[in-house]
Amino acid sequence: MDNNNTSKMGIGGLLKRLLPFVTPYRWLLAATLVLTFLGSLMAQVNAVVLDRAVDRINALLHLDGGFQWAEAARILVIISVVLLGKEVVAALVTFGQRIFGEKIRINVSRDLSLRVVDRILTFRMAFFSSDGNEPGKLQTRIDRGIMSLSNTVKNFFIDILPLFTSAVLALVLMYAANVYVGLVATAIIPVYFWITSVQGRRMKGWRHRVFGTHQKLNAGILNIIESMGVIKSFNREQAEAAKQAALQDQSTEQQMQTRRISFLYEGLKTFVEQIGTVLIIILTAYLVLIDYPGMSIGKIMYHVMLFSNVSAPIRQLHRIYDDLNDALVYAEGFFGLLDADEEVEESGKWKGESGKAKLKGRFELKNVEFTYPNGTHAIRDLTMTIEPGRTTALVGLSGAGKSTIVNLLDKFYSPDSGTISLDGVPLEDWDTETLRENIGLVLQKNHIFSGTVEENIRYGRPDATTDEVMEAASKACLYDQVSALPEGFQTNALQLSGGQQQRIAIARMFLKDPPVIFLDEPTASLDAIATEQIKNSIDAIKQGRTVIVISHNIGQIIDSDALYVLDTGHCVQQGTPQEVYRQGGLYKDIFDASARSMNADKIAELII
Repeated sequence: MDNNNTSKMGIGGLLKRLLPFVTPYRWLLAATLVLTFLGSLMAQVNAVVLDRAVDRINALLHLDGGFQWAEAARILVIISVVLLGKEVVAALVTFGQRIFGEKIRINVSRDLSLRVVDRILTFRMAFFSSDGNEPGKLQTRIDRGIMSLSNTVKNFFIDILPLFTSAVLALVLMYAANVYVGLVATAIIPVYFWITSVQGRRMKGWRHRVFGTHQKLNAGILNIIESMGVIKSFNREQAEAAKQAALQDQSTEQQMQTRRISFLYEGLKTFVEQIGTVLIIILTAYLVLIDYPGMSIGKIMYHVMLFSNVSAPIRQLHRIYDDLNDALVYAEGFFGLLDADEEVEESGKWKGESGKAKLKGRFELKNVEFTYPNGTHAIRDLTMTIEPGRTTALVGLSGAGKSTIVNLLDKFYSPDSGTISLDGVPLEDWDTETLRENIGLVLQKNHIFSGTVEENIRYGRPDATTDEVMEAASKACLYDQVSALPEGFQTNALQLSGGQQQRIAIARMFLKDPPVIFLDEPTASLDAIATEQIKNSIDAIKQGRTVIVISHNIGQIIDSDALYVLDTGHCVQQGTPQEVYRQGGLYKDIFDASARSMNADKIAELII
């Protein structure tokens, strides 16, 4: 996947990419900006009040008539009312600004999530089998991307914007009071920003390393959870724990190195900030001592407090800058998904003669070559014809390319060369949605969604009635077993056994009732009685349909109309099962080995 555009993204580019997700909430944005400006005005009140109060109190202390308690009390009451009133208004403004800003963040987070899900649903299967797109890594890329980008929105509208608006207003007031003090405050800012930018450049590489290791950790934990049965059966708990410990050690060292660099630069920035404060105090005190026009004792506190408002964003800048750099790292992967146009699954426009396909199911493959993204050359110069209305079996040793053919015919992948046609129309010209609406697919390992048994079966045809769902369950030999459960068809499907889950997949196919059926080891997880029952049901539904069956069970293929034998992606034999067996070769070897593995001679003696 080409991420050249995103890998060069800076903070400006990041905010530009986020803008389309923020603009739908322009009224919330406008309200946030208004409240932000009001909050920034409130932040300057303390400095102004303190300036006036110090000067008035100083004047009160030097009155010729002596100290006047009544005037002092009046000053204190005014100060109290103004400051307390300001705090009430500021609290309301801050509450509204944060609520609106948080609402923007939550809405943007939702929109980012929906956009990336909609996007990856359009990707071709090759994307998900490519290196780096394993489920754990892909989930981390999406989760971290959404989290960091939504935090960027929060940082900007809830943290950065109020702080910098307040800083600008404070700086304007400092210049209005005294240009020299304003220049000193301004001179400190670029130094601080320069240190922060150097810090960001040094830390970017380490952040990439931390992110990569975190992906490996997540993928490793997911792999442990999914493989728990195998791990325990081989007593490999300590070995797996050691792998995770090594990754955790690597992650710890990378995080510590990142923190060491961060703390070093943060200390340097704090030192620069304190230098600015000292310079402001010294300069203002000097101007007061030389009786510079407009300067008074109150201006010392006035400038110190205003500089505090100027330096407040500086104190927060390292954290915000760190978050933005994190967002840049994760945004590269996240927006890389949104920008991966080359991964979008292509679709033709052909939907049949009348615009509504009625598939006959005649597939023709001519000189087809195919290599998986990982480099496995699965199909080699393959030519075959799948006749409509007939059952065709694909036979071969593991890795011969049988399942790959099904993947190609269902347009999960596209051939590297050669042609595939369906009913005389090139497969790439077929509308992908129309094609798959007319194909029923039962795999050796079928996915069961989190939900009830009924919901999982209805996945085959969402508009099916309850009676139709129950009928499909009966055909799949599942109805009686599920009905006997306490919650019946409302039972969580993930709680069923592997064989029962396989029957759910078969029930989906019965419910869909397509003209073309692909069966890839459909009864691999079933007991012998269930296998026989489902075979009878499948035999009944085969009539008048195009069926491709892949199975190592000779009982599933011996009654097929045609048979192709594959070896390392080549078709080495073809004909009816009887004809191919008489030819000898690989099929006879597989057939005889299957018979021996079942002790067919002893079974025959027992039956006879």
